[in-house]
Amino acid sequence: MTKYKVLFLDIDGTILTPNDSIEDSTKNAVAQVQAKGLEVFLATGRPLHEIDELAKKLNIDSFIGYNGAYATYQHEDIFQEPMDKKLVQRFMEIAAKHHHEVVLYTNKENVLTSLDSPGMQKFVEMFHLHKNVAFSPSNHYDVLGMTLVNVKEDDLAPYNQEESIHLSQVNVDGMRHCYDVIRDKVNKGYGIQMVLKRLGIEKETSIAFGDGMNDKEMLQTVGESFAMGNGHPNIFQYAKHKTTEVTNSGIYNGLKQLGLVD
Repeated sequence: MTKYKVLFLDIDGTILTPNDSIEDSTKNAVAQVQAKGLEVFLATGRPLHEIDELAKKLNIDSFIGYNGAYATYQHEDIFQEPMDKKLVQRFMEIAAKHHHEVVLYTNKENVLTSLDSPGMQKFVEMFHLHKNVAFSPSNHYDVLGMTLVNVKEDDLAPYNQEESIHLSQVNVDGMRHCYDVIRDKVNKGYGIQMVLKRLGIEKETSIAFGDGMNDKEMLQTVGESFAMGNGHPNIFQYAKHKTTEVTNSGIYNGLKQLGLVD
């Protein structure tokens, strides 16, 4: 019998390797903790309508998506927290002025400011986005998450003037020019707090693995936190433990430290 009850796993750079595969050791580790009775959640910046195939490979059916804005437990909604429409409008105006591109995520589709630009096509391909539609200013979208695309570091200042959000650089090779828009009060950490409350699970019995700065709040919220060896240079200070790279059994080795896998 283990004291741990729930495991939260980021996807990109944590479960998925740079060549878009899942190591056998990761599949094995997830299966072992599930057999021990742990609930396993995918906790991702990705929209939930785009991760079914990956979830099936790991036999996972509980999720925190959109960087903490929407959570489900075994196909039942726990909560949804759309972004403020005025904030979305301000960011869209800034992006248009500076010729940046934006992906808005609703609970059913991905709304793109461009469907055919090379930068956006690369982003769509990298993250396997299939349910894509073109942005229309006349529509009033319920936006759960947002990613800025083709943005140089020197161009971030106008976005950073908004006090209620911060930008998180996407920690994937070839995608460093992309930034997730993270709300200070709605993020993966908030999502985990809501899940723990819903399931009646104490923080000390929870575990999380992540690699990017959008995982910062998540790693600070759980009892045992692991930063992947391939993580963003600034993420390690927020994790209790450092494990090996995603390409070197990072999840398996971390769970082995806790005595959860053989």
